[in-house]
Amino acid sequence: MTSTSTTRAKRPARKYRAVRNMRYLILGWLLLAGLLNYLDRSSISIAAPFMMEELGLTNTDIGLMGAVFSWTYAFCQLPAGYLIDKVGPRRMYFVAMGMWSAATALMAFGHTMAHFLTFRVLLGIGESPNSPNSSKIATQWFPREERGQAAGIWDSGSKWGSAIAPPLLTLLTLTFGWRSMFLIIGAAGVLLAVAFWAFYRAPEDSKHLSDDEYRHILAGRDDATEEPVKIPWLRFFTYPQTWGLMLGFFSTIWIWNIFLTFLPLFLQNTLGVSIASTGWVAAVPYLAAALGAIFAGRVTVVLARRYKLSSMLSKKVILVGGCVALGVLLCIVPFVHNLALALLVLSLALAIVAAAQAQSWAISSDIVPDSHAARFGGIMNFGGYFGGALAPIVTGVVVDATGSYTPSFLVAGVIAVLGGVCYGLLVRKPIA
Repeated sequence: MTSTSTTRAKRPARKYRAVRNMRYLILGWLLLAGLLNYLDRSSISIAAPFMMEELGLTNTDIGLMGAVFSWTYAFCQLPAGYLIDKVGPRRMYFVAMGMWSAATALMAFGHTMAHFLTFRVLLGIGESPNSPNSSKIATQWFPREERGQAAGIWDSGSKWGSAIAPPLLTLLTLTFGWRSMFLIIGAAGVLLAVAFWAFYRAPEDSKHLSDDEYRHILAGRDDATEEPVKIPWLRFFTYPQTWGLMLGFFSTIWIWNIFLTFLPLFLQNTLGVSIASTGWVAAVPYLAAALGAIFAGRVTVVLARRYKLSSMLSKKVILVGGCVALGVLLCIVPFVHNLALALLVLSLALAIVAAAQAQSWAISSDIVPDSHAARFGGIMNFGGYFGGALAPIVTGVVVDATGSYTPSFLVAGVIAVLGGVCYGLLVRKPIA
């Protein structure tokens, strides 16, 4: 599918000064959107202790909120990917970001589980286009060889968001209350949605993109002069590559959802971290995750350029090797009781999760034509979150029943290794 064509599509004359490396400025916007997306998504884990105290909620209730969000998010991936390919990422980003920000703000007015579950459904609908949208934009703005690195950067936004969320949202909650915290981050999202709509244009329409950079982008795209390959949506489910990517991604999402929903409570209840300190301590593994996503993306470029590995194989090295190492680390977590050592193990584990998630998005664009990037990414994300949605509620039920996180970490370790097997055996060549 690699293109050798540098045929230029018709572009408007530039009215403004060209911006050097414009594609990386676009990548910065995607990173910022991902950061805010995960501030909103992880806000429930910060508010959880206060909501449990004020409203009498249980660990199972908090897990159910996480599961309802994830199931909604999963099912909405399928229409989201189709709509992005159909109407374009600019419109979808604006609508989706506005919707998820409003859903976050509404959490401030909830008083019952019915309220909170409704708002989490709306959040799932609004956030569902975010990752397929980012994947689509990266496919438009980056040549194939650079997409692993690009995915590592834009996907790290979710990890930076998760890193910033504990200290920032804890500070906002302690200062203004948990209800005001939801209002503040919801308002920030509305502002970013308006700014994105005003700023973003596709490469063909950008008046700040230089001709040299545009030619560089086109050289690594599918050949625009050829008739696009058309693959019916349901046919994707007949390919082993689709199932390998869905099952592998499921393993990373299962683990990610456990951390996203329960890391603050795990630190407080198992390692004795105070509520005031939880924000700063919980940020450490997520910082490692952000760096892990970026580092792994750079590794794929080095493997492709220096060691001449194919684009797919360079990403599979990260996916398969990372999942096996992740499984070992997760089985160690319950038996480490020293805070510093536990943070090290948790940080390494989340760094690998982040690396695998980013390269899953990157390899998806190696499997299908560029014109199908969003819908195929949406199918992968659906598979990941449909199964991964069970992780928060299963973990909550187990912790309420046993008072321990050990069974959840051991099961997650096995799931990680099985995910690596799926990546290795089923994701072997492009579909078309």
